[in-house]
Order: sequence, then C-alpha cells, then structure tokens
Amino acid sequence: MDRLSGLDASFLYLETPEQLMHVCGLLILDSSTIPGGYSYASMRDTLESRVKKVPQFTRKIRRVPLDLGHPIWVNDDHFDVNHHFHRMALPKPATYTELVEVCGHLAGLPMDRNRPLWEMWLIEGFIDSNGVEKVVIFSKMHHATVDGASGSNLISYLCSLEPDAPPLAPDTDARNESGPGGLELFGRGLLNTLARPLALPKMVMPSVDLITATIGRAREGTAMAPPFTAPRTSFNGTIDGHRTIAVADMDLEDIKVVRRATGATVNDIVLSVAGGALRAYLSDRGELPSTPLLASVPVSVRDESVREGGANKVSSLFARLGTDIDDPMERLRSMTEANKNAKEHHKAIPADTLQDWAEFAAPRTFGLAVRAYAGLRLAEKHPVVHNLVISNVPGPPIPLYFMGARVEGLYPLGPVFHGAGLNITVLSNNGVVHVGIIASEQSVRNPQTMVEHFPRELARLKDVAETAAAVSE
Repeated sequence: MDRLSGLDASFLYLETPEQLMHVCGLLILDSSTIPGGYSYASMRDTLESRVKKVPQFTRKIRRVPLDLGHPIWVNDDHFDVNHHFHRMALPKPATYTELVEVCGHLAGLPMDRNRPLWEMWLIEGFIDSNGVEKVVIFSKMHHATVDGASGSNLISYLCSLEPDAPPLAPDTDARNESGPGGLELFGRGLLNTLARPLALPKMVMPSVDLITATIGRAREGTAMAPPFTAPRTSFNGTIDGHRTIAVADMDLEDIKVVRRATGATVNDIVLSVAGGALRAYLSDRGELPSTPLLASVPVSVRDESVREGGANKVSSLFARLGTDIDDPMERLRSMTEANKNAKEHHKAIPADTLQDWAEFAAPRTFGLAVRAYAGLRLAEKHPVVHNLVISNVPGPPIPLYFMGARVEGLYPLGPVFHGAGLNITVLSNNGVVHVGIIASEQSVRNPQTMVEHFPRELARLKDVAETAAAVSE
C-alpha cells in the first residue's frame, strides 16, 4: 500500500477554491523539429504511451474511511489520457499577452480529485516575438504528487535528448494496484491514529534542542532571518482564486560572469537579482518598505532524507532579499553573508523535521483551520510571516525534446498562499535561466511590470561586478 506522507497529504488539506495547491509549468515548443511533422493526435498518442510508464501519471488518491489516516495512492483503472490532455487554440494573431492571460485562467482552475492529479493543455496559435508560431504546453501537477525537483524530473521523463530518441522515462509500466478494501483501510487508519501519539516524545526533545540552538544563534547573529518579521506589502493579504502570470529569460552565462567575479553562488545571485527586481517594482508603485522583504526559500532534502516514501522531500529557509539596498554589489555582498548563516543554520535542522511533524496533520482539522483563516481574513491582521516564496530549481544543461518538439522555454510556476500571494520560481535550461512569476490577481494584477526588472537587474549587477573585478586587477 502506497500511503501519502503527512507532508504530501498536507497539500491536499491546505487546498481551498482560492488556495490551489498545484504546480504549473509553461513549455514553449518548436514543433518544426518533430519527425514527420506536428499533429495533435500524434502528440496525444505519444504522450499516452509515455505516461503509462510513470506511476505518478496513472494513480489517484483514495481517502481512508472517516479520515482516520492520510490517503493512499491507487491505480486508476479507468485511466484515459483524454481526461488529462486537452487542446485549445488562441485567436490569431495571439502574442505573449494573450498566452499568459489564458494560462493564468487555467492556473486558477481546480483539478478533479477523482482522477490522477495532473493536466496538460496543448495551446496552438501562439506567435513569439520573432513572428514564428509555436506550440505551447501548459501543465499542472498537484503538490501532493511532486515537489520542485521531482516535478522537473517528471517533465524530463516525458522528454528525449533527440527529436526521434526514446524518452528518458523508465522503461516499465506503472503498477496496477487497486489498493486495499475499505475495511482494511479503516483498520490500518485506526491503528495509525492510535500509534501516532507514541511518536510524539521522540520528536519533542530534538525540537526543543533545535529551538535552544536557534536562540543561541540569534544571540550570536548567525541565525537565519526569523518568520513574522516581514514588512507588509500589497501581496501580503487574503488571496482570491484568480491567477496572473508573467515570464522572462536571463542568460546563464551572465550569472556565471558574476559568480566568477564575486565568488557568490548562483543561488545568492538569483536571490539578489530578485531583491533588486522587487525593489524596483515596489519603488515604481510608491510601496517600497524601509525594511527588506523576507522570502521563504524551499530547499530540497532529497539527498539527506532517511524517509523512503513521499513525493515531497523539502524543507525551507528564510532569506532577506536586500530590497532596502540600491547598490547591486552591496546587496549581493549582504545577501551572500546572510545566506551563509542561513544555510549553516538550516543544515543544523534534521532533514526530515518538516516531514515528521507533518505526519500529525489531521484532514478535517487542517481543512477547517484553513477555511476559517481565509474567511476571517487573518492574514491581514497578524504580522506578516513572509512576503513571498522564491524557488531556484536546477534544470537540464542540454536541449530537450518534448514529444519530438524542441523545448525553447520551460517556466515553472508554484502555488501561492493566503498571506503570501506571490511566487517566483527560477529554472535553468540549456544555458537560459527562465523566470516564472505567478500571483493571486488580487495581490499582483500585472506581474509583467515585475518580471521585466529581472534581466535589467542582472545586467546592472554584471556591469558593476565586471568593473569591480577590473579595478581589483
């Protein structure tokens, strides 16, 4: 029996009509590379043959009676790719503006929990900035199924290294597992519920030690930035169910130039550029706070985790983005030092801490709490936990082909939350750094005015870094 981990299940419990817990991706494809030419039917049939080799695409959730335990994964005996792969066409001529508007609408639609938790929309009629028509794939996968790293891998599984090469997916069919009967599920759920308090003492003492160590780090000035210390901005309130999207590209080589000139890590540079972009965006709106924005940064613990099951193997650290600093080099130096402390602090936290505590998430209690939190608009009444979520996901360093079509753009888009209605995700792909911004429409009505600052801020940082390096020589 493949049971959802507490952390995986938490993303189901956290979901409301406004707070949707799926991860999206926007793929821009050059269909001219497809052997034999492009057709919707051919792409659908190829996709069907490939997803059947990956269990995450053919299994669905099944609840435990009376919600006595977390749901389990079972095979969908009535799996039909037509329930998941949809076709639509934009009115011609459709450019970037029409594309992101449609994708924002699709991102705001919930998924059917009676089927495997993924969807793909094939969008035709998009004309790129060079006047060339492209095929677009807009994908959605529930966070209960994937985290950032595994979501990127799942998309890669459907791709190949050459237009006519076999896919990267493992050459095995998904398990045909219907799952245990209702009585067995009830019995196992009851046993898990009764045994859960026994695990609590084993977790309390390490957590107390962790709190003590954190207090010590705070006194020494080596702790990561604490939550509930973020300034309030226009994207820190109760969110609505509508989504806005914007994307942009940066040259990976420019980031490498900055890294060589400063010694900073790629992640430090990405966060610094994001800080500069957000500073410019808020300044243009007359909303720049005097204290720096605080970002929640998901961190993969897949290599350190000792847990075997579960799709989500993540932790999180908090990082100040230096939005109170105008000079890009000064901001990068400040963030590099702060991130060093944050990483060392984070390493002191056991990799499975979040997963262990998430096992105590109760379906009904969690769901009622989230709905009460939203209904009472509590996000607008207590101190801001964090301003936004920023993820940096490593992608493939070589060209990929999705059903034979060359992938020209691969923009990741994460979920947004009450209290933090903005998500920025960055993914490197074949020498290009793709930036994806998704927000609640109520929080950021026009994210294009935000994402445009990313390449500009990187250019500023590169110029200053190169000048400083030349002077030091």
